[in-house]
Amino acid sequence: MQISESQKKRLRGLGHKLKPVVTIGAGGLTASVLEEFIRSIDHHELMKARVNAGDREERDRILEQLCKQADSQLVQRVGNVGLFLKLRKKDSKIRPQL
Repeated sequence: MQISESQKKRLRGLGHKLKPVVTIGAGGLTASVLEEFIRSIDHHELMKARVNAGDREERDRILEQLCKQADSQLVQRVGNVGLFLKLRKKDSKIRPQL
């Protein structure tokens, strides 16, 4: 699903007050962290994750892997924090608002 700029703006507004749910440390993206991210994004639909690993390229690679593995979309990245979206097929709380 493609997100328009106006939808991204709305999602950024919704995500502003959120705290990061998952933190990825210097150990990088492990299987257990990825599993926790997938479980959390399936539950929350819109969530933040903090990546405290490596340099900018390493963080970008980890954010890309999170999107790919969890079938989610990166809405915004500010520093070490990424805002992710994965809409539920059923009973989505965000979809009617988009």
